[in-house]
Amino acid sequence: MNDEKKIIIYQVFTRLFGNNNNHCVYNGDISANGCGKMADFTMKALGEIKKLGSTHIWYTGIIEHATQTDYRRYNISPDHPAIVKGKAGSPYAIKDYYDVDPDLANDVPGRMKEFENLVHRTHRAGLKVIIDFVPNHVARQYHSDAQPDGTTELGANDDSSLSFSPYNNFYYIPQAELHAQFDMKDGAAEPYREFPAKATGNNRFDATPNITDWY
Repeated sequence: MNDEKKIIIYQVFTRLFGNNNNHCVYNGDISANGCGKMADFTMKALGEIKKLGSTHIWYTGIIEHATQTDYRRYNISPDHPAIVKGKAGSPYAIKDYYDVDPDLANDVPGRMKEFENLVHRTHRAGLKVIIDFVPNHVARQYHSDAQPDGTTELGANDDSSLSFSPYNNFYYIPQAELHAQFDMKDGAAEPYREFPAKATGNNRFDATPNITDWY
């Protein structure tokens, strides 16, 4: 292949890049352990990535995912801690396909503008942008706060009396409440409740996933 046409992708876990906290606390929250920001990808940083020979930068974890960080003051619905992976959550448990992760923003209300600025900076540095779309891989409490008018929330029109329907967004275990084999409170005032239970990742078609399942 002609070297001028060669694609070299630099993948980065966005929340770790630029986080200079060297004293992380086990299972600590964002105030204790910090978080890298989109703004940390300065022109200088992007220029150094370009010097490596990169043609593209793959920003992993941009789309909003479930987290234990409380953003209710910004009108972002909270997630029950029992069904979030760790304090920060997994970037592959998407909570809102129409939004970006508030953890990555210096100004939470302006997070989408910060993302747009990141894209513009990346292009000015001579790099192309890749982000994870992660279809069919949502958080258990998927809820969009940024969904455009005229669109329908995932699952809003589902017939949950059916285990499977080509018209449903989710798989269900009809007439069964979720009774997971782990702590369903995890420090919250009330346990997490789900009826009917949704099928769990890794093809767990029952209402009793365990701690090793993608619940």
